[in-house]
Amino acid sequence: MNSNELKQKWEALKAEQPHLRIRNAAQTLGVSEVQLLATNIGNGVTRLTNNFKELLLEIESLGKVMALTRNEECVHERKGVYQNPDFKSPHAHIFVGEDIDLRIFPSHWAKAFAVEEENARGTSKSIQFFGKDGEAIHKIYLTPDSNHEQFEVLVKKYSAENQSSDESVETIVPNLDEKPDNEIDVAGFQKEWQELKDTHDFYLLLRKYGITRTQALRLAPSEHFAKQIDKNCIVTMLEEAAATQTPIMVFVGNRGMIQIHTGEIHKTLWHHNWFNVMDPDFNLHLDMTPIASTWIVRKPTEDGEVTAIEVYNEMGDIIVQFFGKRKPGLPELESWKQIIAKIS
Repeated sequence: MNSNELKQKWEALKAEQPHLRIRNAAQTLGVSEVQLLATNIGNGVTRLTNNFKELLLEIESLGKVMALTRNEECVHERKGVYQNPDFKSPHAHIFVGEDIDLRIFPSHWAKAFAVEEENARGTSKSIQFFGKDGEAIHKIYLTPDSNHEQFEVLVKKYSAENQSSDESVETIVPNLDEKPDNEIDVAGFQKEWQELKDTHDFYLLLRKYGITRTQALRLAPSEHFAKQIDKNCIVTMLEEAAATQTPIMVFVGNRGMIQIHTGEIHKTLWHHNWFNVMDPDFNLHLDMTPIASTWIVRKPTEDGEVTAIEVYNEMGDIIVQFFGKRKPGLPELESWKQIIAKIS
């Protein structure tokens, strides 16, 4: 299907379902989001160069924006300024501002666009990044407090020579192979889990023993370290965190990005099958239907145990992680421990 045919099909679909989001429209039409977006190049959409690092380092000049990172089941939206970048590592870049806290994995980034579109609230302006498969990795939306003139400067500076609406993508086949339990040194894995000094070392442990995340939870040293709970405990936890004003950390990611919120939450509510946090500077939208498993997971560190709630889909992909607010050198919050005890 060429871009003109795709554009016509999208226009027809929008006429039938005017409130359908582009991600859902792409799924309905059997294409990637980036292929659909590219049909509007020259009509509010501008293809940008692949100088992602240079562009990201200038995003701070936009002032207060809204950062959006999502996967199939969860959307994480956080308003703030892109500050304190650290791009020294070729494998992972970071922003560590109080509001915008990101872990970027640049090997998965492939395309970027500037998008201006009209909606019910006026004109929306954004910079959007996509992976090799054409799925969205990260989007940056301007707010009323943003520097709109600087947006135009960046679009002009990073506009690509190629403004074709034809778009190709790669098919990424997920690796669903899992090593049989009887081929794993379970005793060695369990011993090293119990001797962890830093939560970040857990990923290295999985790689060392060739274990998937959900397999690791099944093979945990005991139920104390990994206990499966009902998915509705997520709702209880968020409502308790809001009621007790316990500051939490919320991690949501995809292949190319992890976005983190740290702080208190206030307004929680249901909308159909989605459970939501709807605060002025932080929104979370979690589709409860496709959740396959939910776990309380404990990892030892030099500052004491760190407890997380980890949420997975049927493929074994992590949807979202929750922690109590923490910093190196400080023990876990007592109020977070009390919330965990309530749902255990």
